[in-house]
Amino acid sequence: MRLSRRTMALGLGATALAACSGGPGSRTLAPAGADPAMRPARNPAFDAWLDGFRPRARAAGISEATLERALPRAGFLPGVVERDRNQAEFTRSLEDYLAIAASDERVAMGRAMRRRHVATLAAIDARYGVEPEIVTAIWGLESRYGERRGDIPVISALATLAFDGRRGPFFERQLVAALRILERGDITPDRMTGSWAGAMGHTQFIPTSFEAYAVDFTGDGRRDIWSDDPTDALASAAAYLDRFGWRRGQPWGVEVRLPAGFSGPLGRGTTRSPAAWAAAGVRDMDGHRVPDHGPASILRPAGAAGPAFMVFPNFGVIARYNNAESYVIGVGHLADRIAGGPPIRASFPPDAEGLTLSDRKEIQERLTRAGFDTNGVDGVIGSSTEAAIRAYERARRLPETGRATRALLDRLRRSA
Repeated sequence: MRLSRRTMALGLGATALAACSGGPGSRTLAPAGADPAMRPARNPAFDAWLDGFRPRARAAGISEATLERALPRAGFLPGVVERDRNQAEFTRSLEDYLAIAASDERVAMGRAMRRRHVATLAAIDARYGVEPEIVTAIWGLESRYGERRGDIPVISALATLAFDGRRGPFFERQLVAALRILERGDITPDRMTGSWAGAMGHTQFIPTSFEAYAVDFTGDGRRDIWSDDPTDALASAAAYLDRFGWRRGQPWGVEVRLPAGFSGPLGRGTTRSPAAWAAAGVRDMDGHRVPDHGPASILRPAGAAGPAFMVFPNFGVIARYNNAESYVIGVGHLADRIAGGPPIRASFPPDAEGLTLSDRKEIQERLTRAGFDTNGVDGVIGSSTEAAIRAYERARRLPETGRATRALLDRLRRSA
């Protein structure tokens, strides 16, 4: 498997977003002091491993002074091992993912952030040729515009994962890179915080990618992606995209209508010119031929009954940031919405229970009105909604399933 900028650090974008709606498995991190599992625990074997790591770090060029600043405060974090071993293998539907990634709230926040940082984003655009809405969208998906940067000590997290051994060589490389970042003076050990797997800052770079692509846009001598000031982090994301060939002024993709009976070819492995797709009957959502933005592929990520997209080279550039298809569409669509574009116009097929997104929202609305709070109305059936359903079923002396079903919706309607 090719390692992306943060593969194995936070997982797929669909997982990374899960908690943003109370449900995109998530990157929401409890304060380190609030979660006992994220507090250092005595572990003599870890201490011995750390002693054995020191010579390897010195051989990699890390000074004794940096090792003395960083390693004595490193501790074994049981919660990091638990999360690494128990990452849920699940996928959200694209409809659910986009309901979170490009929710009205996230779009409104993105527009506000673009206005707040208009001068900075314009300067970044001028240097790297990456539009403000794309940079803002990545920021929105990676850390909810800086709200969820992570507060777990990175040296401890990476040392724990390197010691644990399941992916030891990878995480030891990340640990050495993190020490080099400290050696360079970009950050201090106490401020080097991030996710449980070492992804850092507003735009969630793992240490090796930080070394390769992060930039000092403010000119203060430090590449500070952790600061409340997001300038260096936003510029680093743009520099990353620029390095991998971002084409300014070109879309990531366009929602399209496919002709009746269209059978492909589908997928990023097959490209045609937009003119060739037009000759096959593909049109944009207003019935027009799609302009030529370069080699294009057709994606139907939700199947034949869902929306279709014609995607261009910039799709592949975003995929270098995170190769999950839903993530790329999430970034692209959120960027389009921040820029004033419309929601996706095609409908999605009903879920396995026969419910549409509006049906699921209605369930959440009716449960909340009945006193069973679902912690928001987004149509995504996450843990909060499942708990509310179980509480409702318990109160009505029904079997406790936690499932959003057509029968549940009908019962809620009858009892309104």
